[in-house]
Amino acid sequence: MDTSNPAILVNGNLLPTHVRKRVRTVIQVMNSDRGSVIGKSTDDQQLVIKGSPPSTPLTRFVEVIGIADSDKSIQAEIWTNFGDNFDASSFNQLCQLANGEYQHLFL
Repeated sequence: MDTSNPAILVNGNLLPTHVRKRVRTVIQVMNSDRGSVIGKSTDDQQLVIKGSPPSTPLTRFVEVIGIADSDKSIQAEIWTNFGDNFDASSFNQLCQLANGEYQHLFL
């Protein structure tokens, strides 16, 4: 596993604190077109994911790794389908731990 360029776990509320950094999040896909995807973060924030999604159809939930280019958008590098069921509450708790007192365990 390559640990030279880690991605910080974020939800919609945490994204603004990591602009211009490499982040990872999970969104619920709401709408997509050729150059971007509109999604809902696991804490109900609307996010814009820029870049071309993979050629395979996106599932309802997608993990995105990329550069946060604003407080509500990410320039995607990697897209991973996470299926049609996802526990958003657990992911939000994980984001809080990864950005709080246990941050040293995640980076």
